Amino acid sequence: MKNMKLRTHLLLLNGLLIANSGQAADFAAGQEAYSIGDYETALAEWAPLAEQGHAGSQFGLGSLYANGWGVPLDDAKALEWYQRAANQGHAEAQYSIGVMYQNGWGVEQSDAEALKWIQQAADGGFPAAHRTLGDMYAGGFGVTPDPVQACKWFATGEALGDSESSFDRSELEMNMQAADIATATELARSWLDDFRTRHPDYDWPDE
Repeated sequence: MKNMKLRTHLLLLNGLLIANSGQAADFAAGQEAYSIGDYETALAEWAPLAEQGHAGSQFGLGSLYANGWGVPLDDAKALEWYQRAANQGHAEAQYSIGVMYQNGWGVEQSDAEALKWIQQAADGGFPAAHRTLGDMYAGGFGVTPDPVQACKWFATGEALGDSESSFDRSELEMNMQAADIATATELARSWLDDFRTRHPDYDWPDE
């Protein structure tokens, strides 16, 4: 099992409600610019929306500041914009805050604080957060090492479409007892059933 404290994925999600068609067009224009590396245009499109409270744009600004794309790298500003989006339930923003606490980027390093934010992101259905929780439980980062919980989170991450979770689950299960694997599988099934109930419109892979 790889003892990795972090795997970051700064990809922009589309699963947010857009307040109106004008915002939708501007946000999409920012996404298109971001995707081709035109960060200055992305900034220009997203900044007004972010100030208006648009969570996707707030997350986008956080990503720009976190990486120094189109703006000077600034962890404090990245955290500020991630926080604004996270407070609106933006799962990837919550995950990004957790990553910052894992690494001590602009904040005091804290596995406990990282766990809190990454758990929120996992509850919101962000696949990479499930894999990272699996890593944390496997390696004992902020929690007592627990291979059953690690296996559960890898299984839910796999179900949500994260291919690396599938690899990590297989690797972990090679060193687990059959009964523990069965327990983890049942925990994952229960979590997924509850998630389907809470998020009936979630965009499941291959559905």
